[in-house]
Amino acid sequence: MLSLKNSLAVLRKTNALLEGHFVLSSGLHSTIYVQCAKLLSNPTEAKKICISLSKKIKKKIKKIDLILAPAMGGIIIGYEIGKLLKKETIFCERVLGKFVLRRGFNIKKNSRVLIVEDVITTGKSSLECVKLIKKSHAQLVGFACIIDRSSKKRLKIKKKIISQIKLNIPTFNKKNLPSYLKNVPVSKPGSRFLK
Repeated sequence: MLSLKNSLAVLRKTNALLEGHFVLSSGLHSTIYVQCAKLLSNPTEAKKICISLSKKIKKKIKKIDLILAPAMGGIIIGYEIGKLLKKETIFCERVLGKFVLRRGFNIKKNSRVLIVEDVITTGKSSLECVKLIKKSHAQLVGFACIIDRSSKKRLKIKKKIISQIKLNIPTFNKKNLPSYLKNVPVSKPGSRFLK
């Protein structure tokens, strides 16, 4: 498996680690953004991360029937992990602000479902996926992601997250921005804000 140091080197090599002032999909502000799309646009480098993450998943979860990924960020990583684990992989999409299954995708009753994302900060998107699993009377077996940048204070998920990289990057509410961040132009790179 890839070490943390080597995983971070891959992120830097693909320009996936960005610095500035970002509003995350969760609505929180941060000085660092991990743009996994940059990593995943380089299949050779991304493969190293995906293989390592798939090995971690195999060690922790014995039986998976289906992988569910939230659009947009989770689609590619979900597909790659599905390919490595030889599991069917589907994704959900936002329609009128809520995740739904489209394109003929469905979750079979009693199936064991793993949610795979690119980055987890608060777990909001993952928990929206859990609603689809429950609605289908299936079983959630866990959460996996490339980057876990959650904190105990902000994480809404109660289960353990399997991640390739755990980053402790401070996040801030809009009302509690540090003064140095107030003067830095804001960027909203996530897909949740797209109309």
